[in-house]
Amino acid sequence: MPDLLLEIFSEEIPARMQAKAADDLRRMVTDKLVAEGLVYEGAKAFVTPRRLALTVHGVPARQPDLKDERKGPKVGAPDAAVQGFLKAAGLKSLEEAKIQRDPKKGDFYVALIEKPGRPAIDVLAEFLPVIVRTFPWPKQMRWGERSAKPGALTWVRPLHSIIATFGMETEEPDIVRFDVAGIEAGQTTRGHRFMAPGEFSVRRFEDYEAKLHDAKVVLDPQRRKDIILADAKELAFAQGYELVEDQVLLDEVSGLVEWPVVLMGSFDKEFLSIPGEVIRATIRNNQKCFVVNDPKTGKLANKFILVANIEASDGGKAIVAGNERVIRARLADAKFFYETDLKTKLEDRLPKFDQIVFHEKLGTQAVRIARIEWLASKIAPLVGADVAKAKRAARLCKADLLTEVVGEFPELQGLMGKYYAHAAGEDASVAAACEEHYKPQGPNDRVPSDPVSIAVALADKIDTLVGFWAIDEKPTGSKDPYALRRAALGVIRLVLENNLRLGLELIFVGTHGFLSYGLILRERQNFATALEEAGKRISIVKPIAEAYEAGYEEGAKERLRAKAAADIPNLLSFFADRLKVQLREQGARHDLVDAVFALGNRDTEGNPVLESAQDDLLMVVRRVEALGKFLDTDDGKNLLAGTKRASNILAIEEKKDKRSFDGAPDASLYKLDEEKALAAAINDVKREASAAVANEDFAAAMSAMAKLRPAVDAFFEKVKVNDNDAKIRENRLKLLNEIRAATRTVADFSKIQD
Repeated sequence: MPDLLLEIFSEEIPARMQAKAADDLRRMVTDKLVAEGLVYEGAKAFVTPRRLALTVHGVPARQPDLKDERKGPKVGAPDAAVQGFLKAAGLKSLEEAKIQRDPKKGDFYVALIEKPGRPAIDVLAEFLPVIVRTFPWPKQMRWGERSAKPGALTWVRPLHSIIATFGMETEEPDIVRFDVAGIEAGQTTRGHRFMAPGEFSVRRFEDYEAKLHDAKVVLDPQRRKDIILADAKELAFAQGYELVEDQVLLDEVSGLVEWPVVLMGSFDKEFLSIPGEVIRATIRNNQKCFVVNDPKTGKLANKFILVANIEASDGGKAIVAGNERVIRARLADAKFFYETDLKTKLEDRLPKFDQIVFHEKLGTQAVRIARIEWLASKIAPLVGADVAKAKRAARLCKADLLTEVVGEFPELQGLMGKYYAHAAGEDASVAAACEEHYKPQGPNDRVPSDPVSIAVALADKIDTLVGFWAIDEKPTGSKDPYALRRAALGVIRLVLENNLRLGLELIFVGTHGFLSYGLILRERQNFATALEEAGKRISIVKPIAEAYEAGYEEGAKERLRAKAAADIPNLLSFFADRLKVQLREQGARHDLVDAVFALGNRDTEGNPVLESAQDDLLMVVRRVEALGKFLDTDDGKNLLAGTKRASNILAIEEKKDKRSFDGAPDASLYKLDEEKALAAAINDVKREASAAVANEDFAAAMSAMAKLRPAVDAFFEKVKVNDNDAKIRENRLKLLNEIRAATRTVADFSKIQD
């Protein structure tokens, strides 16, 4: 079968757009091929700074002939219906249609449409220019005299040429004839801009890739990355250093060069007095260079590695010197920023936060810090942290946002707070919390383990969640502008990976009350004063009913209680959903997660809500784990089958009778020993399982459940549930309901798949 080679050659494509562009080109072309009946064998896209390329293997030389049968109106239908049918089917008259007999529905017209397939090269010539014109670049531009005309071609950068060849491997390929804005498709391209700028002709992909390599162009992005990484490691090792690997930078640099050449430069040792992260950010962000470590000290060396796009005649000396000159100036600026920052303590920067709005409905950054400080002091005893240190860390944790270095390199926020706190003589835990309170920021990010860091990290994230819930700024669909899903997952990981026992409902209620009362008091006094007063009145260790009995002025208590009654269940539901996602990603069966969460209440929209006994995330996870182990046993599998059988019978009979069979069965109506044995077993299991759950011994609760299996099996074997006597039937259905109720001590078995 023939192969397609397509290249779109232009000025330099921004590195950040390259990977998606290659994927878009492959997807758009192959989707169109399939839609046209040209099912291919394989396709692969490539990208360099100056070209997008695609090879598609095993494309049929011709479309298949299509035969379609189109059903028309009934014989004798109105003329308008007949004419519409003829037009749609492409027929001139009814004589070209056939009549299909149908004794039941009546005879109707049928059009047999035969569409001969076209040569694949003609199909390609038809849709390839459309793909070029409609290519989904994030940003596009016009150029040249033609750009002023309506419908002028736009592209990410000026387009120069197009290669489009199609043919068998053993034959000379044909050119797919089309043009885009005067640029005709051909089989000519160019090599490296400086080392091999001349034009050359290509035929098919193998020929194309080989000639490009001879012309100093490495076509495959992954191969360029491999070359850069291997050469950089080798160069660093040869000089006695270790490369500090950076995948994001590697991806970007590989998109800046077509012929990577790795070189090493240096900078003055005096700059090593500033934090290594600042040096790395300066060199990385401004010059796209890698840094190296000295293995003897484990710290950065005064060397850097750059990637050039040319084999210079002087061995790269001028290129290295130019980069050294720029990096020297940039590091001088960074050193000045760092030393200037050290002259002002973090605490002395805090008054500026009074003038910086965090959110118009949630107050200034100073108010937010006050809330985090209050909440951290309440959470600290629950996680084993020193209260004074937690409050101090919460007070200072955002201060580095006002420093020069963080202003220049925002990605260093938190980290610089740690350095400045250490320099000011703050406690080590306080300094660590300044950095770690942002963590974890993603599924692969490290989770803090120091109690002070945990307290401040939880306070920061919970304040964000409760705050935006209180002002009705919740995530909707795919939109989450305040990263609330990430904050919730951060709380979940902090709790689970540190084995913390926290009742989220009480913490949320207290935080909500503190925030809401402060917002109410702000109507008549300074917000900071309002928060101070609210902090004296609100506790996170009181139930919701007490939290709003704190002596508020008339009306405020009711307003807060009503708002919390709406917000807290919804927020807990949000956490339940995030925890389910987390557990599934860790390999837990989704049905077991659903079975445990089904024990909780549900909000007004029917979503699962963690109830007071279920808002301990660690216990939820342990319950899911114990349930999974139990269902792997024969007792678990058989009990599940019996419980489901009981549930199914109940569902049928409840639907038939239009009523539920709640309430305790009447022991005097038991006729058979199996009924009595099942009732006794249910009572024993309920008592044992409830006691085990209360003691948080879920393995014991599952063992208690296992004792129910023999009685359930015997009941279904010997007892006829739908007895002729209505009272006995009702009593036996109530007994089945007791099976369901007993198993719900540990989980809702109806949610578990067989």
